[in-house]
Amino acid sequence: MTATDRTPADLLRSALAADPARPLVTFYDDATGERVELSVATFANWVAKTANLLQDELSAEPGERVALLLPAHWQTAVWLLACSSVGVIADIGGDAGAADHVVAGPGQFEAGLACAGSRIALSLAPLGRRFPTPPAGYADYAVEVPGQGDRFQPYAPVDPEAAAVIVAGAEFTGAEVVERARADAAGFGLTGPGSRLLSGLSYDTWEGLGAGLYAPLATGASVVLCRHLDQLGEDAVAKRIESERVTATKR
Repeated sequence: MTATDRTPADLLRSALAADPARPLVTFYDDATGERVELSVATFANWVAKTANLLQDELSAEPGERVALLLPAHWQTAVWLLACSSVGVIADIGGDAGAADHVVAGPGQFEAGLACAGSRIALSLAPLGRRFPTPPAGYADYAVEVPGQGDRFQPYAPVDPEAAAVIVAGAEFTGAEVVERARADAAGFGLTGPGSRLLSGLSYDTWEGLGAGLYAPLATGASVVLCRHLDQLGEDAVAKRIESERVTATKR
């Protein structure tokens, strides 16, 4: 958002300063009918709480690796920015056995048990509901995060040149994430504030991360993030594009 932004967390701070009320992430799950819209301010609050959980409760330190065993989802986007805020590495779909911490969703709990460190489970249920009983070996994110602080301050400044994200086996520093997000924006059809990108891509590739979070954040735009979009017919997709005032799509 500004020329001095060097990390994804910087981009979020600039977005918050520019227009906290504008939509940032609108999430659909077309398998459940869920729709969630988060303004910049609401999204940033979730990020602050999650970063406090990482830093204070899980004792995560800069340079440690967090395996995110999660799909494209608004809560995954929150975790990506929380990791950037703390300075830990977000490893998308990474090897839990090699990670210091793991954050897992349904279908990934068994794999996540390979992590010897802290383990957080997300139900990914509508409204971020708690588990009736958390998976064995995990703490429930929906139980742990509400009590965390609404403001976050890292114990040490985050190094823009340190590793920030690993996706599809490729490692990117915070500065590289920002640079690539800005470079990708034009190709995604994002021209600045008011642009609205509908993405049906998963988060397991750079393109999916760029379209589904980083490029909109870097340009003052917003994203309509759709999980299970393939369950909709073309007429329904067209209606969503119209109703959400979408200006560009990546599917």
